[in-house]
Amino acid sequence: MLIWPDCKTIGSLSAGCLEEEVTLRAREVFETGEPGLISFDTRRRFGCAGRIDIFIERAAESFFADLAKQLDARRPCVVVTTNRGTMVAVPEWKSGEAPPHSKTQARKLSGQCPDAFDKPKNAPLLIHKIHPPIRLFILGDGLDSKPFHSFGNLLGWQLLEIIDANKLAIVPDEWTAAIVKSHNYGRDFSALKRLLPLDLRYVGLIGPRKRRNQLLSDLLDLGVTINAGFFAPAGLDLGAETPEEIALAIVSEVQRVFAGASGESLRDRKMSIHASPRSAVLA
Repeated sequence: MLIWPDCKTIGSLSAGCLEEEVTLRAREVFETGEPGLISFDTRRRFGCAGRIDIFIERAAESFFADLAKQLDARRPCVVVTTNRGTMVAVPEWKSGEAPPHSKTQARKLSGQCPDAFDKPKNAPLLIHKIHPPIRLFILGDGLDSKPFHSFGNLLGWQLLEIIDANKLAIVPDEWTAAIVKSHNYGRDFSALKRLLPLDLRYVGLIGPRKRRNQLLSDLLDLGVTINAGFFAPAGLDLGAETPEEIALAIVSEVQRVFAGASGESLRDRKMSIHASPRSAVLA
């Protein structure tokens, strides 16, 4: 949650139960420059099971510049928070790995945050991994593209619409996805011929199974490999009929793939709704 000195805010920490009090406390942090910690027993105050501790600090301008630099370059980074403040560092672990879970591993941040380890004994060290937003390429035009832009804007994704697949120039990363929806066999074939060799985590094709099978047959004849990231027909089974419903089904599937989730109903989930955090709290 980001708070301005005039109490304007972006983001939230709850359903609206805590934000006002946190914002009031932030005024003191602005005045003194000293971070603060607020603890809420949600069982007593809000009827929710649990407790939440909220750390409030005055962020340095360099933090936002450093974070923007990494995200603009579409590089995953980590935010390291100590009693000295919050810093941005570029991790050395491989794609798909979890953030460091020990101080030794955390030191492998290449010395980019030396102050992070110059701290009193037992002071907490918080490490949080931040990845670039999902970048979704839409191959094809038409009115049915509009709902994708609406959902993408709400989710903070980056959407790029391309009509001519020959003008497709993608430097792929692990947060890039594509949807093929020209509704024209030749243009869909051209788009898939360029996209599938990129081995993206998600390439969705809108259209009936019969046309999909014909496209796959012709692509295989050319030696194009069909990997697990190809979804056709694209979308989850939501009973979608309208362009808006179809976009919702596909956007939901993209979210499921990139989050590594099951897509099952939460009612049927046997485990906790939220996965255990993989970020480290180190002493």
